[in-house]
Amino acid sequence: MCNCGQRVWLVIIYKLRRRLECTKEPPGMCATGAQPAQAASPSQASSLQCFCMVLRETNKLAEMEEPPLLPGETIKDMAKDVTYICPFTGAIRGTLTVTNYRLYFKSMERDPPFVLDASLGVINRVEKIGGASSRGENSYGLEIVCKDIRNLRFAHKPEGRTRRSIFENLMKYAFPVSNNLPLFAFEYKEVFPENGWKVYDPIWEYRRQGIPNESWRLSKINERYELCDTYPAILAVPVNIPDEELKRVASFRSRGRIPVSVTKEATLMCSPVWLFTVVWPTLTLETEEYLKVLLLKMFIAKGGGYESEDAYQNAELVFLDIHNIHVMRESLRKLKEIVYPNIEETHWLSNLESTHWLEHIKLILAGALRIADKVESGKTSVVVHCSDGWDRTAQLTSLSLLMLDGYYRTIRGFEVLVEKEWLSFGHRFQLRVGHGDKNHADADRSPVFLQFIDCVWQMTRQFPTAFEFNEYFLITILDHLYSCLFGTFLCSSEQQRVKESLPKKTVSLWSYINSQLEDFTNPLYVSYSNHVLYPVASMRHLELWVGYYIRWNPRMKPQVQACCNPFHRSCLSFPLC
Repeated sequence: MCNCGQRVWLVIIYKLRRRLECTKEPPGMCATGAQPAQAASPSQASSLQCFCMVLRETNKLAEMEEPPLLPGETIKDMAKDVTYICPFTGAIRGTLTVTNYRLYFKSMERDPPFVLDASLGVINRVEKIGGASSRGENSYGLEIVCKDIRNLRFAHKPEGRTRRSIFENLMKYAFPVSNNLPLFAFEYKEVFPENGWKVYDPIWEYRRQGIPNESWRLSKINERYELCDTYPAILAVPVNIPDEELKRVASFRSRGRIPVSVTKEATLMCSPVWLFTVVWPTLTLETEEYLKVLLLKMFIAKGGGYESEDAYQNAELVFLDIHNIHVMRESLRKLKEIVYPNIEETHWLSNLESTHWLEHIKLILAGALRIADKVESGKTSVVVHCSDGWDRTAQLTSLSLLMLDGYYRTIRGFEVLVEKEWLSFGHRFQLRVGHGDKNHADADRSPVFLQFIDCVWQMTRQFPTAFEFNEYFLITILDHLYSCLFGTFLCSSEQQRVKESLPKKTVSLWSYINSQLEDFTNPLYVSYSNHVLYPVASMRHLELWVGYYIRWNPRMKPQVQACCNPFHRSCLSFPLC
């Protein structure tokens, strides 16, 4: 970026300052001791002082219009005299800036100024509204649909020709993957005291659970991700099943995702119980023998479906009725329609019910609760499976582990839980979120991880002292699920993250969070590591997460604050229109 203009202004200001200094000294003498050719008259001095004040204020305003830049962030475009159409209070004039990371709008006429700051990663699509011949105030501009419930609308002046430039830069930097550009996470160069990529050590975590032992061993058969490209490099498998047998079993499994141990609930030392994660297999001798070793014999069809219950003689077969990713996506779309921008109070309950969002949350929680109860109270081994094993399976295993193991209810433990159950076992974050991809209508998009965090929040409402982290922690995770600021949620498997060298080239979200733990800590937290949580999974005990879904509505701020005790320190960072 050329600084020639800035140097010219500095020279002018310097000369003006020298002339002003001369006016402050006795006639005929300059402040530097030099004899001036001619002293400035009082009227000239007054004019110069006024001019300098204008320059200072103009320079100050210009500096304030630009956003505070992160390491690696650069300004790509700026448009002045743009109008933000606030859905709550109307039009606000200001300056719109696009960087390679964010969309930044700052008002010109308000004190304190109104600021809207949104990461480009949160943008789902950008649409032009109106044509050059459009009539009516604020009818020509851009509509920006976001993944975090918001819609942003900006009006441009047709004669200014700024809309095209802003639109092109948004399409380029909000969707870098579609333009063969790197995501901003690869440009971000912030340095934190702790390396968040080292939060999760699979060997340490398995040892914390008592593995290896007389029944289970750690296998590196998938070290090069050849057994299963969506599984982690290190797996916990039965001691008496050699690696060659694992290869045979994997050949009959969907995507090679063999049953593996997720955790051990060691409440009975002589009879430990286990929680496994699997997907739909084809019945073969290898598969059946493997499952016998896992204490549970199953017979199900590869790619979906199941056989008669006669095939499950040694197990209780339970269907949890959790819907697929397409149903969940449609449910969130309906929820967005009723919460943003305005809420229709007279039909609020019926409208909320029609979205089925809380019903889906209830079914997921109820399923996880049933698993936790079988493991803890029934002392039973449980196999969790779904069609692919990276959506509903991840929701159920992670939530049940959160109920069973108090370690996962700490800040660091929750980070480990996300790394283990979601990242290492192949939840398809890239497809479900669509990082940097302009194809907003992709059928693979779905709020699977959002539902998991929503379920966690529901649990924190019922057990306000059981979690070390607060509401701000959960919202921060969701915000950076989309932001593309950190590398944590990029790619769709451990193999892909290793291939892209994410731990070396990007910063972990946990680095940021662990550098300021006081912001994310629940002051009411009481550590009961061996205490099992049994949340009530009924509609009467569930509620819409206002602090997240309706946080952009300034009229809801008093209600959000009223319901937020010290535990629920909400990140009410939305701008007040």
